[in-house]
Amino acid sequence: MTTFLYIIVALIILIAVLHLLAPKNYDASRSIFINKPLPEVFQYLKSLKDQDNWSPWAEKDPNMNKTFTGVDGEVGCISAWVGNKDVGEGEQEITGIEENKEIKSQLRFLKPFKSTSNAYLRVEKEGDGTKVIWGFTGENKFPMTIMMLFMNMDKMVGKDFEYGLNKLKGILEK
Repeated sequence: MTTFLYIIVALIILIAVLHLLAPKNYDASRSIFINKPLPEVFQYLKSLKDQDNWSPWAEKDPNMNKTFTGVDGEVGCISAWVGNKDVGEGEQEITGIEENKEIKSQLRFLKPFKSTSNAYLRVEKEGDGTKVIWGFTGENKFPMTIMMLFMNMDKMVGKDFEYGLNKLKGILEK
């Protein structure tokens, strides 16, 4: 019985130490240059409905059920989805727009696990074109903190961001 208690205490201490060492926040982003004027790019990016044209997740489940509430491209607009195991279930709400600079949104994932992240699309004038930065940030809460010691959020979503941004570039530069 005493050995069992020592093992339990050791496991609790190990979990606590891992939690203390683990990253508490994440920030993953990618960028691309689009050879179009900034206002044109920004106007396209504001639309949650247009995001389905270049989102890698829309492609992972073409049959996903999507609903929109509010005025597309304005603060408060919500895109909700229910999809397959690759996209899960959740919603995205536009939470802030700084015209021709940044679109902020909150991602609320419901399945396969509950979590919340803050996403952003930023634009910067670059020569005659526009640099688009797509990313998201959030907090790792226990037990995700420990899992993040062995996983890298930037690597997990980075390829999807790159794919989506390349698709966006193809659409806008047509």
